[in-house]
Amino acid sequence: MRPSSPRPLLVRSIPALWTFALGLWGLSRQDSVWRDEAATWQVARRSTAETVHMLANVDVVHGLYYLLMHGLFDLFGPGTAVLRLPSVVAMAVAASCVAALGHRLAGLWAGLGGGLALGLLPAVQFYLQEGRPYALVAAGAGISTLLLVTLLEGRGRAVHWVAYGSTIALGGLLNWLSLMILPAHLATLLWSRADRATGRRWTAAAVAAATCVLPLVLFSRSQSAQVSWIPPLTWHMLIGPTILLAIGCAGALLDRPRADGSREHGTRPEQPGPDRPRARRLSAAAVGLPLLAVPQLGLVGLSLIQPLFLDRYVLFSLLGLSLLIGVAIGAAVEAVARRRPRAAPWVLPVVMAVAVAALLPQALAKRSPASRVDDVLTAAGDIRRMKKPGDAVLFIPAARRDTRLVSPDAFAGLRDIALARGPEESGTLKGTEARPDRIRAAMLAQRRILLVTDAPGVARPPATERERTKTSVLRTHFRPVADEQARGRRVTVYERRTGAR
Repeated sequence: MRPSSPRPLLVRSIPALWTFALGLWGLSRQDSVWRDEAATWQVARRSTAETVHMLANVDVVHGLYYLLMHGLFDLFGPGTAVLRLPSVVAMAVAASCVAALGHRLAGLWAGLGGGLALGLLPAVQFYLQEGRPYALVAAGAGISTLLLVTLLEGRGRAVHWVAYGSTIALGGLLNWLSLMILPAHLATLLWSRADRATGRRWTAAAVAAATCVLPLVLFSRSQSAQVSWIPPLTWHMLIGPTILLAIGCAGALLDRPRADGSREHGTRPEQPGPDRPRARRLSAAAVGLPLLAVPQLGLVGLSLIQPLFLDRYVLFSLLGLSLLIGVAIGAAVEAVARRRPRAAPWVLPVVMAVAVAALLPQALAKRSPASRVDDVLTAAGDIRRMKKPGDAVLFIPAARRDTRLVSPDAFAGLRDIALARGPEESGTLKGTEARPDRIRAAMLAQRRILLVTDAPGVARPPATERERTKTSVLRTHFRPVADEQARGRRVTVYERRTGAR
């Protein structure tokens, strides 16, 4: 049997519980849900047939995630906890994988440090409580990387290759940009000088996974207009990735295996036997640095072809950063142990305490409604208070209809006068609105109209003829009599001007 450091299960469990606790802290974000999560919420409440109908027109890249959330909403009912708990659990799994990787490749303290560090990274704290699929992709990246290390160490079997390919495919179906983990893993294979047999098996698993995801990639290209709002890549966007890569390289330089291959006191390399091939000489740098660098650089390269540069698309690359941070912590523990052995166990607690104190403002900010662009639930509450029998409602832009789709009870009794076909019927996220002339006629037939739009700080000028028609009619024939602005959304009550035709 392979000797291991004390309590390996504990090493993996502590970061998972730590990350899970961070996820539960302020999970409801003061009972707020922003526009991206509102898309998940309203689609998860549709039937499977309605969801499939919608995916043919929009958001096919998130289809698997929507179906998963549909099942959870059916089981437990809609709510902020059900919306976000899958992400919390997934990121806890990712932290456990980082701890296992660090423990195996660089020692006890590197494993603990890396696993605990993941949950403190600001980007992770943002998506840790997000009702979107990015944390689930990170969990898949952690599991697949751990499987790859097992295989490269010569301790895997055919079932591990099947599990590896399946995990990569599942991550790709959640977000096909996660397939950039394959070139990162290829770099690890080349770095560790894997033999040809291992290379052939990896190639087969990678090709099988990519083939499973290829139809989604091709079909989603027909819906590329959905990401047309992403701005082109600029130099200032590269500051963040550059800092991350610099930190990662610094951690990789500290990864120095001992001459005998051991990584910590009390361990020794696994001895080959007649039924076990000699283990590959892996290092945390060979695993962590490609996992960090390749997706980041790959996204930059793709963004030169089509603007796609959003950090959430490569959130899983932060697992590599956390692993390398763990290496730095492990190196610090060893340095202290050589001079003051009794002080060595206190290095990690002190580092964590300093990190928690330094990042506390960030942690508090990520858990406030102000951390997101807007809040659909607050606007729904304003509608509930301000509406009167016989009122009509309008949305500018039409995407702000998500307020009604998430909280339909708040809009009971209101007529959506611009809507021609509902989201379920039209297979869209926001429904299909009538022609501008019909919207104008419907507005002029109303006495009171409630408008749901963006607050001035985030509002954009009317971009379509429908939006310009709504704005023009309200300005010319109606006057505002009540106005509420909160958390990025605005609800205004308009009454027909006296004597207006």
